Amino acid sequence: MDNELKSLVGENEKIYYEGKPDFKCFIFESIFNPMLPVALIWFLFDSFFIGIALSDGFNDGMGAFLLVFMLFHLMPVWLYLGGVIFSIRRYRNTYYVVTDKAVYLSNGVFTKNYHNKPFAELSHVNLHRGIFDQMFGVGDILLTSNQFTNGNNAYSDNNVTVAGININSISNYTEVYNTIKKLQQDIYTDVMYPNDLRPKENHGYNTEYKGE
Repeated sequence: MDNELKSLVGENEKIYYEGKPDFKCFIFESIFNPMLPVALIWFLFDSFFIGIALSDGFNDGMGAFLLVFMLFHLMPVWLYLGGVIFSIRRYRNTYYVVTDKAVYLSNGVFTKNYHNKPFAELSHVNLHRGIFDQMFGVGDILLTSNQFTNGNNAYSDNNVTVAGININSISNYTEVYNTIKKLQQDIYTDVMYPNDLRPKENHGYNTEYKGE
């Protein structure tokens, strides 16, 4: 439980879900990520020159220079290993909270970051299950929104920012997906079709959402 993240939830918000990613799936995805083949190829290539440096015995100084240079040249390998090593810390800092108003997320490695995405801003709710998700019986919920301002996890398309927030590797992904989809549809529709001059209860459209 992340009490700091939960403290950001409004007093009038109802929590529907809170939890962390599946530990085994989180670690497996950290190890078997797209950087793995690059790191392996890079290491095999550099290990040839490291072998030459070690066989020189540092007699003329060239072997020592080559060894130090190749250790720096192995930076992609160190970055990959660092990502795997610090995945435990990332896991500890990752927590999700879904309320009737928004999705809250905490993450980070050395620093702890807090994000929230109101349902009124969401335009798409998608479900994704990769190889490891299927292996461990979990799933990812991908939430995106169209904005005109830059934000976290965003890319720009025709001056419109597509920002996203993900709930990764959770076991009850179907239940959480359906809950978010229903809330997003009700609230987003209520915003797009502001009948009755936006009262607390929208009588102009078939929505079950009731404002506070």
